[in-house]
Order: sequence, then structure tokens, then C-alpha cells
Amino acid sequence: MYGDYPKSLKDGVGSRLPNFTRDESALLKGSLDFVGINHYTTFYAEYDANNLTGMLLNDSLADSRAITLPFSKDGQPIGDRANSIWLYIVPRGMRSLMNYIKQKYGNPPIIITENGMDDANNPFIPIKDALKDEKRIKYHNDYLQSLLASIKEDGCNVKGYFVWSLLDNWEWGAGFTSRFGLFFVDYKDKLKRYPKNSVQWFKNFLNSP
Repeated sequence: MYGDYPKSLKDGVGSRLPNFTRDESALLKGSLDFVGINHYTTFYAEYDANNLTGMLLNDSLADSRAITLPFSKDGQPIGDRANSIWLYIVPRGMRSLMNYIKQKYGNPPIIITENGMDDANNPFIPIKDALKDEKRIKYHNDYLQSLLASIKEDGCNVKGYFVWSLLDNWEWGAGFTSRFGLFFVDYKDKLKRYPKNSVQWFKNFLNSP
């Protein structure tokens, strides 16, 4: 956007950041085609004034100087939870994020490159029952409603949307214990694929006027 890192990042990360020459900065500034956003969930956040994250961690989470939690100060969860311990269902966060980007960066074109929720890979549930993913249907319906509001009512420049994911797969943090797919993949029977109920929902959604 601006050809350099934000001042807040420079202040926090310091010498670990590379420096851009003036020519490199000029090449970078405004060079993006679109902003790609992977969005799944929303947490509460507050400034880490005492640098507690820096004492406990030594990575990008500490560099953010933010404490993020899915619970309010009185212990109430921010929303219903999917299977993953980090994935709370907060549709309003989608609209909030789109508006933040619009206001902060001058409404650039945005593509939602990932959005979805997971079920547990429970070996004791029959496949026919695992295909009944009404929670996933509600997730996508509510997040897309929030995204639509950001476009129609707020004027956010959203150009595309991709579901994560088409198929159940190996998730980098959870392996085969987590199923994000619209299609169920039977890992025990030659990777046969079965459409979950969400597939028909998306067909109807995409064919609606």
C-alpha cells in the first residue's frame, strides 16, 4: 500500500525487518492487484501494554503486541465454536473486517481467498450422518449475509469469495482430525468422495437470482 512497513511494526520488530531502498519502495507502493483475505473467526483484542506476549512467546504473535481471546472479560464466548479450538463462529466479524480495510486503505479490491469451518473427523459417526452438515450451511449463510451487507450497504469493494474447502484434506495444524470440506473424503476407502448437504445448499445459492 505505502511502499514500506507500518511504523508500529518497525517499532516492535526493529532490526529483524529488512530495509527497502527508495527504488524498491517506489516499486512496491500501490503495486497490488487485490487484497486477499483468509477469514475464519473473530477474537476480542486489546493492546499488550506490559508486553506479556513478548515474555511468553518469541514469534509473530508477540510482535503484534496484542492480547487476543475468544472470551469476554466476564468469560462469555464470542460465539459458537466449530471443531478447531480457535474457530469461533462470528459472522459480524466479516463485515467489520471489510469496513476496516475500506477505511484504512482506501477501499482496494478484496477477494476472500478462504472462509469456512470444520467438523471433527469422528470415526464413530456413519458417513450418512457426517454428510448432514447443517452447522456448516448456517456458517456460510451467515458469513455471506455479512459479506453482502458490507458490499450493498457499506460500499466495500469485494470482488470474489472462495470456500475453504472443496474437499476434506490434511490440515496443516490438525492433520486428518479436522474436516473443512464440502465433500466428505473417506480416508479408509480409496479416498471416495461424498457430497455433504452443504454442496446442495451452495448449488441452490449459486443458482438463485
